[in-house]
Amino acid sequence: MRLRLTILPFCLVLFISLTSLAYKSVAASSAVADSSFSMSLWFENFKKTATPRQMYQFLQAMPKGGELHHHLSGSGFSEWWYELGADPTKNGGYTYYTQVSDKKCQSDKQSALRFHTISETTWITLPDCLQQNYTELALLNENQKQDFMDSIRLHTSSEGREEFFSTHWQRLNELTANPTLVSKILLLNMQAYQAENLQYLETQLNVRYAKKPDGSPYTPDEALAIYTHVLTSEEAIATGVTVRFQYALVRFLPDAEAQLEWIYSFVDKHREIYVGINLVGREDDMRGQPKRFASTLRSLRAKYPKILLAFHAGESETADSNVRDTLLLGAERIGHGLNTIFDPDTLLQMRNSHYLIEINLISNLLLEYVPSFDAHPFPEYLRTGIPTALSTDDRGMFDSTLTDEFYIAVTEFNLSWEEVLTLGTNSLQYSFLQPDVKAQQLALYHQRVAEFENQVALDTVPTQTPAFRAFICKFESELCSGDKE
Repeated sequence: MRLRLTILPFCLVLFISLTSLAYKSVAASSAVADSSFSMSLWFENFKKTATPRQMYQFLQAMPKGGELHHHLSGSGFSEWWYELGADPTKNGGYTYYTQVSDKKCQSDKQSALRFHTISETTWITLPDCLQQNYTELALLNENQKQDFMDSIRLHTSSEGREEFFSTHWQRLNELTANPTLVSKILLLNMQAYQAENLQYLETQLNVRYAKKPDGSPYTPDEALAIYTHVLTSEEAIATGVTVRFQYALVRFLPDAEAQLEWIYSFVDKHREIYVGINLVGREDDMRGQPKRFASTLRSLRAKYPKILLAFHAGESETADSNVRDTLLLGAERIGHGLNTIFDPDTLLQMRNSHYLIEINLISNLLLEYVPSFDAHPFPEYLRTGIPTALSTDDRGMFDSTLTDEFYIAVTEFNLSWEEVLTLGTNSLQYSFLQPDVKAQQLALYHQRVAEFENQVALDTVPTQTPAFRAFICKFESELCSGDKE
């Protein structure tokens, strides 16, 4: 029986499998693939007989298309943030301090958050009393180091939506303003996705408020150049992962309209790497409702050639009109779209349409928008013709992977092989890639799938050794319980 997240302790478990996956099928040939081999039938039989370990390894080895709903600043695993933040030789020469004490000081600069992290240039401006509340990141003891890493991920069952929205980025704080550090988070993501057989990453990257080690600002173009330099490095090219950026706007900010105007101008000048704009933010913050941006977007569309839009919308357990209103604003993709299930007219509009819902199963569970996967509308969307694709949202803060998302989808909703491939195809077809590059990526995906199916038929699928993250070890404890098949 699968153990549910709510009854298991949330601790980091990193387990490297020492076994290989046995892809056995009566339809497989030892020499060449039999022309009568049916991948669909094989997969149905495999689902009935595979152990959790075998299923997981299969899904990791399987070609995946794209990852479309990806916050770069939320995608770094905790150990990545610590390793890079604590080492100036790896992060571009920055030194960081993090708050380890909450001793009260007479200052309006005091943060209430333990492990609120600041640069040295900010630390030296603090009053002596406040300085004493902070410790250099590299000098944390082992317990403090562990607590620091736990503070930027949902690591206990008692943590949820408020902990995530109100503390995680606030703790990372000035770490995210370092383009050298965050560009290495991007590279580490690419390398991790290579191990998961992903070929395209569309991530949200902002560069307007980046800072140099001395605290002075980078220009946006200077900051962007750091990221594009990483993307042209041998290490990045070796991953085989194609990357494009979206610029994200937190839409409940008081100056959001002015920021959107600046973003449009910047994205227009950098269309080779920026393929869209994403309006993000909590659905329950009324300051960021879609209708707020109607006049601004109309004005911008009159000035610039079409720029594609994605919106966070419908990330709520109650009905509202946000998804419909977002579509009226010109959005091509909806991030989450959970409460669309309560809006029959919008559901009908989205069926067999060119709008895609970016599904984030693990995010929706951990942030308590669904009480269990049984309550998630994903299978209803998928099986009624609403385009969907799986994404990870803030995988570093959820301690999960894209393979985890597919594992949940297959085991909870009994996906067919055709449905798995539909998700992969959608993730490229509905990407914001330039049309010629999109065509190349789709052709590559179908080629990789054909090669993979042939390997399955021949029982020659190359096996990898998964590094199981904490989420999947709680959801499917057998995966991390030892060497048993």
